[in-house]
Amino acid sequence: MKRNARLNYLICIYLLGMVFFTLFRLAETVAYCATTEGPDDFGGLYGKALWIGVRFDAAVSGFVALVPLVLLIVAEMADIRKRWYHAVVHYLLMVLYTVCFFACAADIPYFCYFFSRLDAMALAWSDSPDTMAAMIFGDPEYVAYLLAFVAVSVGWWLLGRIIYRRVLLKHLEERQSYAWSIPIAVTLTTLVFIGMRGLEKGPIHVKHAYFCNNPFLNQIGLNPVFTFEKSIAEMGKDENQLVELTDAATAQAVVEEMRNAAPDPALTGSQPQLAEGTNVVVVIMESMTVRKTALYDPATSLTPCLDSLMEESLTFPNLWSAGIHTYNGIYSTLYGHPAILTRHTMNGTTIPIMCGLPQVLRDEGYSTAFFITHKADFDNLAGFLPQNGFERVVSLPDYPADEPRGAYGIPDHQLFDHALEHIDSVAHRGPFLTCIMTCSDHSPFLYPEGISLKPRHKEMSKKMVEYADWSIGRFMKMASTRPWYGNTLFVFVADHGESLEPIYDMALNYNHIPLLLHAPGRIAPARVERLGLQIDVAPTVLGLLGLPVPSTVLGIDLLNYRRPYAYFSADDKVGVIDGELFYIYRVKQDGRESLYRYKEGSTKDLIGEYPERAAAMRRYAFGMIQASQQMLLDGSTKCNKNSIK
Repeated sequence: MKRNARLNYLICIYLLGMVFFTLFRLAETVAYCATTEGPDDFGGLYGKALWIGVRFDAAVSGFVALVPLVLLIVAEMADIRKRWYHAVVHYLLMVLYTVCFFACAADIPYFCYFFSRLDAMALAWSDSPDTMAAMIFGDPEYVAYLLAFVAVSVGWWLLGRIIYRRVLLKHLEERQSYAWSIPIAVTLTTLVFIGMRGLEKGPIHVKHAYFCNNPFLNQIGLNPVFTFEKSIAEMGKDENQLVELTDAATAQAVVEEMRNAAPDPALTGSQPQLAEGTNVVVVIMESMTVRKTALYDPATSLTPCLDSLMEESLTFPNLWSAGIHTYNGIYSTLYGHPAILTRHTMNGTTIPIMCGLPQVLRDEGYSTAFFITHKADFDNLAGFLPQNGFERVVSLPDYPADEPRGAYGIPDHQLFDHALEHIDSVAHRGPFLTCIMTCSDHSPFLYPEGISLKPRHKEMSKKMVEYADWSIGRFMKMASTRPWYGNTLFVFVADHGESLEPIYDMALNYNHIPLLLHAPGRIAPARVERLGLQIDVAPTVLGLLGLPVPSTVLGIDLLNYRRPYAYFSADDKVGVIDGELFYIYRVKQDGRESLYRYKEGSTKDLIGEYPERAAAMRRYAFGMIQASQQMLLDGSTKCNKNSIK
């Protein structure tokens, strides 16, 4: 260790950084296995996943060490012995690695929730720093990860200081041997560049982490610093601001086929018709996947109130959300357009004007209001909703300051109370549309004290589902006593589901959601098993009200038409299903495709066996998403005399 102290020091810090990255990966594995009911048998492949992780860690470490390596080689060749010079190099290395470790620590809860490694979507709430801070510091789990990061950082700096003093400073004054320095410098430079690039035919890429049918193992090898940087770079490219899934002619053809499709004779005439001026209450339930309800398994259901409501409602158990974010759910449910991959359709520089359910009902004389638990600047609701049919957006500042508040504002049952109070105040004036976006089933959780619910589960995540369900039951019981109840259509749908028991790298439970249309005495209870999409909610409701569906809407009336496929996004992936097969297209993996028999839970990729079926599914989904983007670009989503027929 006496010779080439500078390069020996860099090697030690580099290897220590690699060890820390591996420790974070192991901690993430433990956290994930402890918080999911997913597979715990890795089939002996976990070691390979760790080795792949080493390759991605080497890429990140290469970028971290590149500038310090150049500075130390210069010092080695020029025989620079100034301590301040080497201190600058040391602190640069330590700070850069600390930033990387922060990303690794943040990635653990992010991955456990989204089942996706840290990416640019983590910045989706950066324009609401107070909400982000409340979310982090309001959840004990997040605070624990933050404290763990602090502890790891302290250890990193202490160990780094030891290496700096014993390996570098202690031998800094000793004469260096150029006979050793030059080949070592060349070797280190070569290894760093190989690590940065990878050993694959092209530069190392996210797709190189995928090696088996287990979605967890395919992702655990990725380094969150790598995925975050790559996603930022991808989003920053001009070509990634707009999706280019298919050509304009194909997109237009797909939409025209949908619009020109004849109603299904087997369905026509059976649709119930509600009276003119029927009120509408839309409840968008946070994270309510079918998996949590009796639609999946009555024995494991966490939602007795919702289950009971289904027995009195027109229920759609085969509905799929447009995306995996709340803004996707609000946008698609109310305005009938799909999610466009990673694009935040409500938070752009220019707010699109949408001819959806709120605007159509407002033009029909309905009073319109949207209730949320938190501040309205979250997801730009304060900017988007008032421009798109809502007269009022009621949010956290509008509620009494003495009510309990968490990171996401007030608890669900109090939200429902305020919505009821509002409805009571406007019901005598004429018909109304009131939308209620719940939030209690989203961490960090706020379980209210002093309520009558006696939850069956102690686990907080399940306990909160029970509470969210209880709040819905309480709301409906109170609403049933109101004079306006008998002339109201209640719509219950989720914004998205939750990543439970993922089998594929698109967790189906994240998009599989229920839809209930509840109007006792006017809509007969039934279960509609055919495929449906979140974008079909608005046209189906308008059909029940006897109102025309705008041509700007890309959904269908599920009571008159059938869908050949359901399609949805998970940021950088597109999924399509029919009654048997599940097609996945991975945008950031050079369009890698897969086809599975999802009903059987099979992980055997059938893409080579059914290319024509995969092509038809891809054409349908790509055409609809591409057409939606084009409509937003040319402003044809607005209401006008030609859009409502």
